[in-house]
Amino acid sequence: MAKEELKEEEHLGQQPEVKKKGSLVKWILIGVVLLVIVGGLAGGGAFFYFKVMGDKKTASPAQQPVAGIFWPMEPFIVNLVDNNGERYLKVILQLEVNDQAAVAELDVFKPKLRDNILDLLSVKSYKELIDVGGKQRLRDELVMRLNSFLTKGKVVKVYFTEFVIQ
Repeated sequence: MAKEELKEEEHLGQQPEVKKKGSLVKWILIGVVLLVIVGGLAGGGAFFYFKVMGDKKTASPAQQPVAGIFWPMEPFIVNLVDNNGERYLKVILQLEVNDQAAVAELDVFKPKLRDNILDLLSVKSYKELIDVGGKQRLRDELVMRLNSFLTKGKVVKVYFTEFVIQ
């Protein structure tokens, strides 16, 4: 039967169908080329976003973390109000300011600042200062008092580098 079909196709002038192996290779090659193109576009897009757009983002001062300017203070030692003055507090502060001009101003007002801080610390009790909330309230009070002296900048935060109650 197969011979009859061959003869019939030859008789009609048609070539017998032969599957080409080259067509499979052709489709694989096209697929590889498409993958390379898509990968290149994705890589180029990622490079553009992270390099070009990323540089714009980091160039913005609002998005960069700004290192503060720190102004250290000498230690404070005061008697606390409770227990007839038998308890004392030793604290060392560092002030973070937002402007270099504030540092010069703090240097000028240093005696006034120390006096004001001593007044504030000496009216505190052990119970007010022992917990984290009490320390945070003291930081807030110090920032408010110190900023009342400054005109060219402000104290952003007060850091306790040493805090001892005995």
